[in-house]
Amino acid sequence: MKPARPKKVLLAMSGGVDSSVAAALLAQQGGDVVGITMDLGLPGTEARSGRCCGLPDAEDARAVARRLGIRHYTANYRDAFQSRVIAPFVGEYAAGRTPIPCIACNRELKFDLLLKRARKLGA
Repeated sequence: MKPARPKKVLLAMSGGVDSSVAAALLAQQGGDVVGITMDLGLPGTEARSGRCCGLPDAEDARAVARRLGIRHYTANYRDAFQSRVIAPFVGEYAAGRTPIPCIACNRELKFDLLLKRARKLGA
């Protein structure tokens, strides 16, 4: 038996192909699909794309959402990114270790903050 799909889905959208295709497939199935992009406030991402989670990526995701007819929001996670990803990375690096910031970002932001937001929204 196939598990019931939630009536509302909060979809993390990076502005790239993978999340755009996921959005299209979910929108095609019906239900309430809401796209969200994290703004991490990375320096140098304001004017050009090709970097992770910057405003140009959010604009790409917003354009996809608009075309698909789904809502899209950009979440300001700048402070959380600095305190939960960058500061620990700098401390670890200064101690001679080579941490991978993407792992911390996934754990701390995507699978914690975004999941909590989805639950609050009933998604």
